Amino acid sequence: MTGAGYWVDLYQARQRLGGGFLLTRRFVLTALHCLRGLAVEECVDIRLADGHSVGGRVCRQDKEADLALVEIAADHHVDLPIPAADVAQDGDRWRGPYRPATDEVHLSGRIDRTAPHLCAGGATIEALQLTADQQLGDYSGYSGGPVEGVPPGDDRQPAVVGILIEQTPDRSDGSRATNVLIAATLGEAMRRFDHLDVAHLVDVLRPAGARAAAGGPRFSGTEALLRQLDDWAERRILDPAQLAELKFLAVQKLIDKELGGGGA
Repeated sequence: MTGAGYWVDLYQARQRLGGGFLLTRRFVLTALHCLRGLAVEECVDIRLADGHSVGGRVCRQDKEADLALVEIAADHHVDLPIPAADVAQDGDRWRGPYRPATDEVHLSGRIDRTAPHLCAGGATIEALQLTADQQLGDYSGYSGGPVEGVPPGDDRQPAVVGILIEQTPDRSDGSRATNVLIAATLGEAMRRFDHLDVAHLVDVLRPAGARAAAGGPRFSGTEALLRQLDDWAERRILDPAQLAELKFLAVQKLIDKELGGGGA
Protein backbone atom coordinates (compact mmCIF):
# COMPACT_ATOMS: atom_id res chain seq x y z
CA MET A 1 0.00 0.00 0.00
CA THR A 2 1.43 3.35 -1.01
CA GLY A 3 -0.11 5.27 1.89
CA ALA A 4 2.19 3.72 4.51
CA GLY A 5 4.97 6.29 4.23
CA TYR A 6 7.65 5.50 1.65
CA TRP A 7 8.64 9.12 0.97
CA VAL A 8 11.69 10.71 2.58
CA ASP A 9 13.47 13.98 3.30
CA LEU A 10 17.15 14.30 2.47
CA TYR A 11 19.50 16.22 4.76
CA GLN A 12 23.17 17.09 4.99
CA ALA A 13 24.65 18.70 8.09
CA ARG A 14 21.12 19.14 9.46
CA GLN A 15 20.10 21.21 6.43
CA ARG A 16 17.13 19.93 4.47
CA LEU A 17 18.02 19.37 0.84
CA GLY A 18 14.77 18.09 -0.64
CA GLY A 19 12.40 15.18 -0.97
CA GLY A 20 12.53 11.75 -2.50
CA PHE A 21 11.04 8.30 -2.09
CA LEU A 22 12.04 4.69 -1.63
CA LEU A 23 12.41 3.06 -5.01
CA THR A 24 13.58 -0.15 -3.34
CA ARG A 25 14.79 -0.96 0.17
CA ARG A 26 18.25 0.05 -0.99
CA PHE A 27 17.69 3.10 -3.20
CA VAL A 28 15.97 6.49 -2.89
CA LEU A 29 14.94 8.29 -6.07
CA THR A 30 15.04 12.10 -6.08
CA ALA A 31 15.32 15.07 -8.41
CA LEU A 32 18.97 15.95 -8.92
CA HIS A 33 18.47 19.64 -8.16
CA CYS A 34 17.20 18.64 -4.71
CA LEU A 35 20.76 17.60 -3.85
CA ARG A 36 21.94 21.21 -4.23
CA GLY A 37 25.18 20.43 -6.02
CA LEU A 38 26.28 17.38 -4.04
CA ALA A 39 28.62 15.12 -5.99
CA VAL A 40 28.52 11.36 -6.41
CA GLU A 41 29.76 9.58 -3.26
CA GLU A 42 28.85 12.47 -0.95
CA CYS A 43 26.96 11.41 2.16
CA VAL A 44 23.43 12.41 3.13
CA ASP A 45 21.01 11.67 5.94
CA ILE A 46 17.71 10.11 4.89
CA ARG A 47 14.81 10.94 7.17
CA LEU A 48 12.07 8.35 6.73
CA ALA A 49 8.35 9.02 7.03
CA ASP A 50 8.24 7.09 10.32
CA GLY A 51 10.69 9.56 11.87
CA HIS A 52 13.78 7.37 11.77
CA SER A 53 16.94 8.46 9.96
CA VAL A 54 19.42 6.33 8.04
CA GLY A 55 22.68 7.15 6.32
CA GLY A 56 23.16 7.16 2.58
CA ARG A 57 25.32 8.37 -0.27
CA VAL A 58 24.72 9.88 -3.67
CA CYS A 59 25.43 6.97 -6.01
CA ARG A 60 24.09 7.96 -9.44
CA GLN A 61 23.21 11.22 -11.19
CA ASP A 62 21.62 12.00 -14.53
CA LYS A 63 22.22 15.72 -14.96
CA GLU A 64 20.43 15.96 -18.29
CA ALA A 65 17.22 14.45 -16.90
CA ASP A 66 17.47 16.01 -13.39
CA LEU A 67 17.31 12.64 -11.63
CA ALA A 68 19.48 11.05 -8.97
CA LEU A 69 19.73 7.90 -6.88
CA VAL A 70 20.78 7.83 -3.25
CA GLU A 71 21.97 4.48 -1.90
CA ILE A 72 21.06 3.57 1.67
CA ALA A 73 24.10 2.50 3.71
CA ALA A 74 24.52 -1.26 3.95
CA ASP A 75 24.46 -1.22 7.75
CA HIS A 76 20.96 0.27 7.80
CA HIS A 77 17.80 -1.77 7.34
CA VAL A 78 14.68 -0.07 6.04
CA ASP A 79 11.54 -1.96 6.98
CA LEU A 80 8.96 0.19 5.22
CA PRO A 81 6.65 -0.87 2.38
CA ILE A 82 7.97 -0.40 -1.14
CA PRO A 83 5.35 1.33 -3.31
CA ALA A 84 3.58 -0.42 -6.15
CA ALA A 85 4.38 1.02 -9.57
CA ASP A 86 2.15 1.58 -12.57
CA VAL A 87 1.83 3.47 -15.85
CA ALA A 88 -0.12 6.74 -15.74
CA GLN A 89 -3.40 7.00 -17.62
CA ASP A 90 -4.30 10.33 -19.21
CA GLY A 91 -7.29 11.88 -17.47
CA ASP A 92 -6.85 10.01 -14.19
CA ARG A 93 -6.56 11.83 -10.90
CA TRP A 94 -3.18 12.09 -9.18
CA ARG A 95 -1.97 12.97 -5.71
CA GLY A 96 1.32 13.75 -4.04
CA PRO A 97 1.68 12.09 -0.63
CA TYR A 98 4.92 14.00 0.05
CA ARG A 99 4.94 17.59 1.29
CA PRO A 100 8.04 19.58 2.31
CA ALA A 101 6.70 20.47 5.78
CA THR A 102 3.69 19.71 7.94
CA ASP A 103 2.34 23.24 7.42
CA GLU A 104 2.33 22.76 3.64
CA VAL A 105 -0.61 21.38 1.66
CA HIS A 106 -0.78 18.03 -0.08
CA LEU A 107 -0.96 18.30 -3.85
CA SER A 108 -3.56 16.65 -6.04
CA GLY A 109 -5.03 17.12 -9.48
CA ARG A 110 -5.43 15.56 -12.89
CA ILE A 111 -2.99 13.84 -15.24
CA ASP A 112 -3.34 15.82 -18.46
CA ARG A 113 -1.15 13.73 -20.71
CA THR A 114 2.04 11.71 -21.11
CA ALA A 115 4.38 13.34 -23.62
CA PRO A 116 8.05 13.99 -24.39
CA HIS A 117 9.45 16.88 -22.36
CA LEU A 118 12.69 18.81 -22.85
CA CYS A 119 14.37 19.22 -19.47
CA ALA A 120 16.47 22.23 -18.54
CA GLY A 121 19.46 19.87 -18.47
CA GLY A 122 18.99 18.99 -22.12
CA ALA A 123 17.40 15.53 -22.06
CA THR A 124 14.08 14.78 -23.68
CA ILE A 125 12.27 12.49 -21.27
CA GLU A 126 8.95 10.68 -21.04
CA ALA A 127 7.01 12.99 -18.74
CA LEU A 128 3.62 13.57 -17.20
CA GLN A 129 1.95 16.95 -17.55
CA LEU A 130 -0.04 17.45 -14.36
CA THR A 131 -2.62 20.04 -13.38
CA ALA A 132 -2.66 20.78 -9.65
CA ASP A 133 -5.87 21.67 -7.83
CA GLN A 134 -3.86 23.84 -5.43
CA GLN A 135 -2.79 27.10 -7.07
CA LEU A 136 0.19 28.02 -4.90
CA GLY A 137 2.13 30.24 -7.29
CA ASP A 138 5.33 28.48 -6.22
CA TYR A 139 5.78 24.74 -5.79
CA SER A 140 9.38 24.86 -4.58
CA GLY A 141 10.10 22.07 -2.12
CA TYR A 142 7.80 19.51 -3.71
CA SER A 143 10.37 18.32 -6.27
CA GLY A 144 11.55 14.76 -5.79
CA GLY A 145 8.23 13.68 -4.35
CA PRO A 146 6.29 10.76 -5.81
CA VAL A 147 3.25 11.14 -8.05
CA GLU A 148 0.56 8.57 -7.36
CA GLY A 149 -2.06 7.76 -9.95
CA VAL A 150 -5.54 7.44 -8.47
CA PRO A 151 -7.61 4.95 -10.50
CA PRO A 152 -11.25 5.99 -10.98
CA GLY A 153 -14.15 4.00 -9.65
CA ASP A 154 -12.49 0.87 -8.32
CA ASP A 155 -10.87 -0.49 -5.19
CA ARG A 156 -7.26 -0.56 -6.39
CA GLN A 157 -4.73 1.24 -4.27
CA PRO A 158 -2.95 4.24 -5.82
CA ALA A 159 0.44 3.38 -7.33
CA VAL A 160 3.49 5.49 -8.09
CA VAL A 161 3.58 6.68 -11.70
CA GLY A 162 6.23 9.41 -11.60
CA ILE A 163 8.47 11.84 -9.73
CA LEU A 164 7.94 15.60 -9.60
CA ILE A 165 10.81 17.54 -11.18
CA GLU A 166 9.59 20.91 -12.52
CA GLN A 167 7.01 23.66 -12.20
CA THR A 168 5.89 25.68 -15.22
CA PRO A 169 6.49 29.46 -15.11
CA ASP A 170 3.60 31.82 -15.70
CA ARG A 171 4.23 33.43 -19.10
CA SER A 172 2.70 36.72 -18.01
CA ASP A 173 4.55 36.84 -14.68
CA GLY A 174 7.83 34.95 -14.54
CA SER A 175 8.03 35.32 -10.77
CA ARG A 176 5.09 32.95 -10.37
CA ALA A 177 4.43 29.38 -11.44
CA THR A 178 1.26 28.11 -13.02
CA ASN A 179 -0.50 25.10 -11.56
CA VAL A 180 0.93 22.90 -14.34
CA LEU A 181 3.67 20.61 -13.07
CA ILE A 182 6.04 18.20 -14.81
CA ALA A 183 6.92 14.73 -13.55
CA ALA A 184 9.27 12.17 -15.03
CA THR A 185 7.52 8.84 -15.45
CA LEU A 186 8.72 6.01 -13.26
CA GLY A 187 9.57 4.06 -16.39
CA GLU A 188 11.86 6.90 -17.50
CA ALA A 189 13.66 6.86 -14.17
CA MET A 190 14.12 3.08 -14.31
CA ARG A 191 15.55 3.31 -17.82
CA ARG A 192 17.96 6.05 -16.73
CA PHE A 193 19.31 3.89 -13.91
CA ASP A 194 19.45 0.49 -15.54
CA HIS A 195 22.27 -0.65 -13.24
CA LEU A 196 19.58 -1.76 -10.79
CA ASP A 197 19.60 -5.55 -10.71
CA VAL A 198 16.60 -7.79 -11.21
CA ALA A 199 15.87 -8.25 -7.51
CA HIS A 200 15.53 -4.51 -7.05
CA LEU A 201 13.29 -4.21 -10.10
CA VAL A 202 11.09 -6.95 -8.70
CA ASP A 203 10.74 -5.08 -5.39
CA VAL A 204 9.60 -1.86 -7.02
CA LEU A 205 7.43 -3.27 -9.79
CA ARG A 206 5.78 -6.28 -8.18
CA PRO A 207 2.09 -5.56 -7.42
CA ALA A 208 1.23 -4.82 -3.80
CA GLY A 209 -0.94 -7.92 -3.48
CA ALA A 210 1.93 -10.17 -4.49
CA ARG A 211 4.24 -8.50 -1.97
CA ALA A 212 1.71 -8.98 0.81
CA ALA A 213 1.12 -12.66 0.12
CA ALA A 214 2.22 -14.77 3.06
CA GLY A 215 5.02 -17.31 2.79
CA GLY A 216 6.75 -18.86 -0.19
CA PRO A 217 9.44 -17.51 -2.51
CA ARG A 218 8.88 -14.41 -4.62
CA PHE A 219 8.00 -16.56 -7.63
CA SER A 220 7.15 -20.24 -7.79
CA GLY A 221 9.50 -20.81 -10.70
CA THR A 222 10.98 -19.60 -13.94
CA GLU A 223 7.71 -19.57 -15.86
CA ALA A 224 5.98 -17.39 -13.28
CA LEU A 225 8.81 -14.88 -13.40
CA LEU A 226 8.84 -14.72 -17.18
CA ARG A 227 5.08 -14.20 -17.24
CA GLN A 228 5.49 -11.36 -14.75
CA LEU A 229 8.13 -9.71 -16.94
CA ASP A 230 5.83 -10.03 -19.95
CA ASP A 231 3.05 -8.39 -17.95
CA TRP A 232 5.29 -5.42 -17.11
CA ALA A 233 6.20 -5.10 -20.79
CA GLU A 234 2.52 -5.03 -21.77
CA ARG A 235 1.98 -2.24 -19.21
CA ARG A 236 4.82 -0.32 -20.91
CA ILE A 237 6.93 -0.31 -17.75
CA LEU A 238 9.63 -2.20 -19.69
CA ASP A 239 10.63 -1.72 -23.31
CA PRO A 240 11.55 -4.72 -25.53
CA ALA A 241 15.29 -4.33 -24.97
CA GLN A 242 14.85 -4.21 -21.22
CA LEU A 243 12.52 -7.20 -21.35
CA ALA A 244 15.08 -9.33 -23.17
CA GLU A 245 17.88 -8.29 -20.83
CA LEU A 246 15.82 -8.86 -17.71
CA LYS A 247 14.74 -12.31 -18.84
CA PHE A 248 18.39 -13.24 -19.26
CA LEU A 249 19.38 -11.73 -15.91
CA ALA A 250 16.40 -13.35 -14.23
CA VAL A 251 17.63 -16.78 -15.19
CA GLN A 252 21.23 -15.92 -14.38
CA LYS A 253 20.76 -14.10 -11.08
CA LEU A 254 17.30 -14.16 -9.60
CA ILE A 255 16.67 -17.90 -9.64
CA ASP A 256 20.04 -18.66 -8.06
CA LYS A 257 19.48 -16.01 -5.42
CA GLU A 258 15.82 -16.64 -4.60
CA LEU A 259 15.72 -20.42 -5.02
CA GLY A 260 19.22 -21.18 -3.77
CA GLY A 261 20.41 -22.53 -7.09
CA GLY A 262 17.93 -25.38 -6.93
CA GLY A 263 16.38 -24.98 -10.35
CA ALA A 264 12.97 -23.84 -11.52
